[in-house]
Formats: sequence, structure tokens, C-alpha cells
Amino acid sequence: MSGAETDVMVVARILPLFYRIIPTAVDEGPAGTATRNYVARDSDGARWFVKAYPAGTDLDAERRALELGQFARLGRIPVPVVRQTLDGDLIAAAGGMAVSVAAFVENAQTAEGCLSGARWAAVGETVGRLHRTLARHPAGPPRRVPAREVCDVKRARQRLERLLARFAKTPPVSGFAAWAQETAAQRLDALPAVADMVKKLPTTLTVQTIHGDLASPNLLLHGQRVAALIDFRPPGHRSPAWELGRNALDPRTVLAEPQWPADLAEAVAAYRAANPALLAEELLAVPRIAAGYLACSVYPLSEVVDDPAAVTPELEAYGRNRHAAMTELRDRLPEAEEVLRDLLH
Repeated sequence: MSGAETDVMVVARILPLFYRIIPTAVDEGPAGTATRNYVARDSDGARWFVKAYPAGTDLDAERRALELGQFARLGRIPVPVVRQTLDGDLIAAAGGMAVSVAAFVENAQTAEGCLSGARWAAVGETVGRLHRTLARHPAGPPRRVPAREVCDVKRARQRLERLLARFAKTPPVSGFAAWAQETAAQRLDALPAVADMVKKLPTTLTVQTIHGDLASPNLLLHGQRVAALIDFRPPGHRSPAWELGRNALDPRTVLAEPQWPADLAEAVAAYRAANPALLAEELLAVPRIAAGYLACSVYPLSEVVDDPAAVTPELEAYGRNRHAAMTELRDRLPEAEEVLRDLLH
């Protein structure tokens, strides 16, 4: 009996014991970044998404993340309902496994394929409503922080220098590892220009409770509308302008959509209508924040030394796309800001 089969059997035992879900089938589901996922069908024909957490996971933090998603539902944000255990908990643990169970989102696809058409406005509107809702979260109201806390060039220099020092101990000679080392060196050399770029951000930026991991895999689409937001992180204050750009300006979208500056304006207009509290100067800064964030990031370059097993062909392609998108964002930043300036003023 394989480990996967054993895990499926544990899931099949947990569901009736803790949730009164009688599974007629349990199958492995879409792969998670850190979790193993399963899809269970119950006796009524409904499907459930079962997330199994690896050993050592901070389950209290995961509960807070699940609670944040359920809080977002109060603002009619499309978040799958999380099934509580018979004891009212959001996570069940038995047989060496801890799981959460949520309604399965049918007929949806991730936003990884890139945004196009009416999806830009749909994403902008949904993220705007999300941020308006989460601004009322008990973790605290929005506040202003120095822009350097959002795009921290000094910290980026330290991280790139540490990464290059680790590469120097065992210099790679070919493949993605060699590209990652060369790219890290290029980013370090480019930091003075990045510092000049982020100096043009507003002096302070808003931070508030946000989703926390609103990358394209965590935004599900059905046709031209947003079907669900999934995989929230525990409540924490970060820039809503950064989160909007992280999703709308996903590297694959930027590289696949030559008209992305005009499309971004559609997303920003819909966001502003849904969340007028965020200042126009911060919405204007969305592409500059996105470019600065990518330029200051060491991911996924650092995976070569931090977690070599995670370096799959898919991650390699994403890493190269991410770097190319950073260059595209930087080169077309004046164009994107001009389009947004016309919109916002």
C-alpha cells in the first residue's frame, strides 16, 4: 500500500468522524505549495476540498487564515465556505493528519493563464470589495507607513548578497542554477536604479489587513467572472496597492498581454469604484510598486539553495517569466502611469 493510498484512507476516516460527511470517493486533488489536497464526494453528490497540512505546520496560524477568509464572506466576497467540525473547529486532526474541509469550487480555473477581456475589471472589482471588507477586520484599521517598508531596497541588497555568497561556495556551472546566480548578480547591480525608481513613490503608503497570498493560483475564475478567492494567510498588514498589482500584473499576464497598461486601467477603475478609500496616488503607484517588488525579490532564485527539490521545470519557467516581466514593467512604467494618470485625474 502506497503512502498516497494510506493518506486517502485517513481522509476517508476523518470525514465521517469529525464532519459527518460520508464519503463515497476520495481522490487526490490539485497540488498545493505546502499541502496535500484531496477531493471527496459525499453521499448527496456534493464535493469537498480537503487540505492536509504537513507535520510541523502552525495550525493556530492556519485557523486564523481560515477565519480571515470566512470574515471576507461577510462582504459577499466569493470565498468557499469552510466546514466546521462537530466541535466547531476549523481543523480536525487524527491519524497523524490535520485537515480543513471547504466547499469545492466547481467548473473554475486559476488565473494563472493570464487575465484578458472583462476579467481585468472583474478582478479589480473583487479585490476592491475584498480590501474594503478587510479594512474593518479586528486586526486593526488601515494605517500609513513609509514607502520603503513596501519596497525595501536595503533589505533586498542584504538578501541578494547573502544569496550570492551561498552560490559562491558551490558555483553552479549550467542550467537554472547558473541562470539564477547570474540573475541575482544582475539584480544586485541594478539596485541603485531600483532605489531611484521607488523614491518616486508616495512618501507613505496605506497598509491594512489583506488576503496575504493573492497570487494567480489563489484566484479562481469561471468564464469572465471571479469564482473564488482561496488560501488566505493569517491577518497581517500589507499594502493593498501591492496586492492589487501582484495579481493584476502577474508575470504571465504582463508577458502575454501587450496592451496590459490599458487593461490595468480597467482593473484600477473597477477597484476604485469598489474601494474609494484608497487614495488615487496609491492606485497610480500600482505598477511602480509591482516593478519594485519584483526587483527586490529573491524568489524563486533562492530556491536553488534553499529547497533544490522544489526547482521543477514549471518553477524554472516561472522564474524566467518573472524576471522578464520585471523588465517589461520597468521599461513601460512611464506608459502605464500616463494611462492611470488620465484615469485618476
